[in-house]
Amino acid sequence: MAELTGAQWRKSTRSGDNGGDCVEVADNLPGLVAVRDSKDPTGPTLTFSPTAWTRFVRAAKTPH
Repeated sequence: MAELTGAQWRKSTRSGDNGGDCVEVADNLPGLVAVRDSKDPTGPTLTFSPTAWTRFVRAAKTPH
């Protein structure tokens, strides 16, 4: 598991005002981007390399 000490979590800009159901992202750690469910902050996280995260975000923004 990646070391997440010092992660600064922020609400995703794509998460709306839906009663707390949102994704949080920590992109301040060297060499990784972490993602978690805001409803379960002590639960599992996904981690990505910065390159993989950029590709994911770019693909998510592309209209299909």
